[in-house]
Amino acid sequence: MTEEQAIERTVLDYFEGWFDGDAGRMERALHPQLAKRSLGDGALDEDTAPEMIEATAQGRGKGRDPGERRIDIDVVEIYGPIATVVVHSNVYREYLHLARTDEGWRIVNALWDWA
Repeated sequence: MTEEQAIERTVLDYFEGWFDGDAGRMERALHPQLAKRSLGDGALDEDTAPEMIEATAQGRGKGRDPGERRIDIDVVEIYGPIATVVVHSNVYREYLHLARTDEGWRIVNALWDWA
């Protein structure tokens, strides 16, 4: 598997895990020190890895599942142990930063908005 394929697999674990309510896939995709942010009402809303894993387990993403999913992954750059990815889905636009850890590629930063 290439580095790009491994990164894409991590991103799919994140998105598909969210939509399917699969907390194991979500946990596998996230770095424990994840910083996930969105701009809401002029202030940053933030989520942590434990919050995302719990919300996934509760099925919060299932309610956002568009049914016919579109998850377009653009691996913008891989530079050694870090990467930048842009994801366009039916529901979200996300800008992700990933790091290659001993366990594989993990999402460390996410900035998102509604699509």
